[in-house]
Amino acid sequence: MANHRIWAPWRLKYVKDASKDVEEECIFCTFPGEDAGSDEANLIVHRGERCFVILNKFPYTNGHLMVAPFEHVASLPDVESETVAEMMGLAQQAMRILESTYSPHGYNVGFNQGRVAGAGVEHHIHMHIVPRWGGDTNFMPVLADTRVMPQTLEQSYEALAGRFDAPDAQ
Repeated sequence: MANHRIWAPWRLKYVKDASKDVEEECIFCTFPGEDAGSDEANLIVHRGERCFVILNKFPYTNGHLMVAPFEHVASLPDVESETVAEMMGLAQQAMRILESTYSPHGYNVGFNQGRVAGAGVEHHIHMHIVPRWGGDTNFMPVLADTRVMPQTLEQSYEALAGRFDAPDAQ
């Protein structure tokens, strides 16, 4: 049998960073705090009044989005109700956009609050919207801790940026 390789070079930074036990700056505060001209580099696809939508830099599937409040709050019960309403509204919009862009078969939507619950950034609450397809999992995550992604983050950004203001996303 031929020796085949699947390259996932964007995962190297994640692997290296995962071995560090250092508290880093909060991406959910730093990235939206930068000029909106940096949104593409920071993968921010939409800015709302209280929240923003950002592509996950280490996605489970293409189009894996996160909705986070601008305010640095660790737990959902501490988020103001108006902000929660905007988060849910942006989640609805994100699902409509993902539906028209990628036609997924389903979604995983939710919060990982606290490190033991799987939160990679545990001090700033954020909601994941993960499009799913039948057969989108295979042996690679189990055997090699590698996901096979058919689209780059740059291509995902290009497909989703600006769509939240489109009539079909409302």
